[in-house]
Amino acid sequence: MLFLVTGASGSGKSEYAEQLACNLAKRDGLQKKIYVATMERIGEEAERRITRHRKLRAGKGFVTAEAPFGLSGIKSYLPGMKEADLGEAVVLLECLSNLLANLMFSRGLDGEEAGKEIRRQIETGRTYYRHLIVVTNEVFSDGVIGADTVRSYVQALGTVNRHLATLADVFCEVVYTIPAFLKGESLCQF
Repeated sequence: MLFLVTGASGSGKSEYAEQLACNLAKRDGLQKKIYVATMERIGEEAERRITRHRKLRAGKGFVTAEAPFGLSGIKSYLPGMKEADLGEAVVLLECLSNLLANLMFSRGLDGEEAGKEIRRQIETGRTYYRHLIVVTNEVFSDGVIGADTVRSYVQALGTVNRHLATLADVFCEVVYTIPAFLKGESLCQF
């Protein structure tokens, strides 16, 4: 199943997604929980955020794959993990907005190309993993768009989010740590 979790910065969406992954693994008797961390280690702010997220998920049984370019080839980030284990896992991709930025600004893809790559990864992962949880950001309410590159990024993120929302079995926005379901709430009753 595909779960899409969105929310503003500091909304509690990451914590909610981690708890969702734990609940799904417990309910379905799954042994593997994989956290696909997409933030690139560039600068002090990135290091602070990475440290914060590691503390949040400490003790929850996640295996972390630091994969700044997404789901493609995550097995290479998980030495010793068997292919069968990947298929029977809860995979949490944190987060789509970082992945898009990495593809656009580190790999040099334009917004449309990066969006297509993300959609390809998610559509493949959706059928491969038992459960795929994708965390994304709500960056559209600021009202200030700025430079052309920022506009292109925001437009690409909006397009990808809209596409994934239609594909998702569950779609929720976390507001002040409370999930507001737009689709599939009954699938998250534990």
